[in-house]
Amino acid sequence: DAGVHSKAWYAATCDRKMAEDALYRSNKDGSFLIRRSSGQDSQQPYTLVVFYNRRVYNIPIRFIESTRQYALGREKSGEERFDSVAEIVENHQRTSLVLIDSQNNTKDSTKLKHIVRVS
Repeated sequence: DAGVHSKAWYAATCDRKMAEDALYRSNKDGSFLIRRSSGQDSQQPYTLVVFYNRRVYNIPIRFIESTRQYALGREKSGEERFDSVAEIVENHQRTSLVLIDSQNNTKDSTKLKHIVRVS
């Protein structure tokens, strides 16, 4: 279990558009939630959705079968791995998360600060 189901930041019934709309409404840097990934792929079960600098970032959360751990984004060497999705959130509430804008090729970073609930 990824440790998401009882968490305030987990939006179980939320799709990408609902998540993005909720974050735009919050309009606070560091607002976030976690939703199920659109593809329903066991390798990428969840998506971390973060608002920063008037943009919404959808960051895939990968499940690594071999170690039964989770990691953010595309696989890279030396990446941080976590035992649960809850650990990813707790970690990035303390340490900044790098946000990569692939369209403009820019990098920002923010901590996960404000839980957004989707109504």
